[in-house]
Amino acid sequence: MAAALWLALTGPAGAQSLRASPAALPTTGVVRGAEHIVALVNSEPITSGDVRARMARVQAPEGGSLPPREELARQVLERLILEKTQLQWAAEIGVKVDDNALNDAEQNVAQQNRLTLPQLHERLKSVGLTPAAFRTNLRNELLLQRVREREVDNRVRISEQDIDAYLREHQGGAADQAVLHLAQVLVAVPENAPEAEVGRLRARAEQIARRAQAGDDFATLAGAFSDGPEKQAGGQLGARPAERYPTLFVDATRNLGVGGVSAPVRSGAGFHILKVLEKRNPKLPDTHVTQTRARHILLRPTAQLSPQAAAEQLARWRQQIASGQATFEELARAHSQDGSAQQGGDLGWAVPGQFVPEFEQTMNALAPGQVSEPLQSRFGLHLIQVQERRQAEVSKRDQREWVRNVLREEKIERAYEEWAADLRARAYVEFREPLQ
Repeated sequence: MAAALWLALTGPAGAQSLRASPAALPTTGVVRGAEHIVALVNSEPITSGDVRARMARVQAPEGGSLPPREELARQVLERLILEKTQLQWAAEIGVKVDDNALNDAEQNVAQQNRLTLPQLHERLKSVGLTPAAFRTNLRNELLLQRVREREVDNRVRISEQDIDAYLREHQGGAADQAVLHLAQVLVAVPENAPEAEVGRLRARAEQIARRAQAGDDFATLAGAFSDGPEKQAGGQLGARPAERYPTLFVDATRNLGVGGVSAPVRSGAGFHILKVLEKRNPKLPDTHVTQTRARHILLRPTAQLSPQAAAEQLARWRQQIASGQATFEELARAHSQDGSAQQGGDLGWAVPGQFVPEFEQTMNALAPGQVSEPLQSRFGLHLIQVQERRQAEVSKRDQREWVRNVLREEKIERAYEEWAADLRARAYVEFREPLQ
C-alpha cells in the first residue's frame, strides 16, 4: 500500500513499544457483502471481504485525502498480497507467536486506548469486529514484525566508516538549510518617518541590543520594549527551516552561535534585534540537549480504583501541595505505585524521547516547580512536578549513535523493500474476480 495510507488499527509497533503512539481502534464497521475470491497467493485465497475489511480501517493521512475507491482497493489488495507472502514465509521458517505474547499485546492495545479488556471487546463489537478476529489480526501483525526483524532488521549493520562518511557529507551545510529558532525585539519605524525620528529609533534599538549582548534577559527586554506581536512570548518567532525566515534574518544571524544577539537590522517594519535560540542542521545530531528533572506520583487503576477515582485523588493531593499541607516528595513516598516512590518520585535527569509522548508533552509544558493536573497515560494516572532544567552537551559517542540510528533506519527500509519485493516476485499470484 502507498506510504501515505495509514491503518487505523494498531500494528505490532503500536502494540508492543512503550514509546509508540497510543493504538487507535477502528472507527467504522466492517463493510459486509457477498464474498468471492479476488486473488490466490501460493494457493491461499484473499477474498473481497478481506479487502473491504481492510479498506474500512484505512484513514486519510493528516491534511491529505484517500485515492478513488478503485485505486484504494488495488493498493489494499497489493498490501494484503505482500502480507500473505510474508506470513507464509514466517510459517515456512518456523516463526511463531505464542498465546502469552498475544495476550500481552492485546492488553497493551487496551491500555493504550485507556480501556479494560472487556471494554475493548465491546468497542470492537460495536464496529463489527469480533474479539477472535481482532486477535487473529493482532497475531498476524506480530508475526509480520517478527519475521521482518529476523529476515531484515537483525541483518543490517552500520560501520564506523558509514558514520564517518555521513558526517563528512552533512557537516558544514549551508546556513539557509538549517533549522532556526529566533527571538526578536522589534523597534517599529512608522512609514515615512522623518530622518530625525528614524535616528532616534535606531539609537533606541542599538541601546537594547547592547543590553542584550551584555547579558540582560532577552525575553524581559522583548516584553518591555518590542513592538512585535510576539512580545508576550519573549519575542520568540518559533523554530522553522531557515528558508522560511526572511533572508535579512538569516544573513544577520549567519555567523552567530546559539545565544548570540545581532546588531539591529533594518527592514520595512523597523529595526530588529535578533537572538539565536536554536540553530541546527536537521541532518546532524544536536550538540546540546535540554534535560529535565521531574518527579511524579503514579496511581494504577484497578477494579477497586477507577480511573476517575484515581484522578480525583491526585487532584486532592495537588491541592494539598499547593496549600502547603504536604510536599510532593512526601506524597510520592507514601502513595506512588511506581519504582521511583522511594526517591520521592524523582525520575532523575531525562532527555527528550525518554518518556512516553503523553507524559513528556505535559512535562515539557511545566515551569520548574509547577505541578500538572492529573494526567492519564498508558501506565496509569500521574501528577508531575518539574524540579529543574539544564542544557547538557551531547557526547561525541551519543552523537555518533544518533547517526548510526538514522543510517540504520534508512538501510532497514531499503532492505525491507527489497526483501518484500523478492518474496512477492517468487510467489505465485493469480487474480480472480475483481472487487465489486
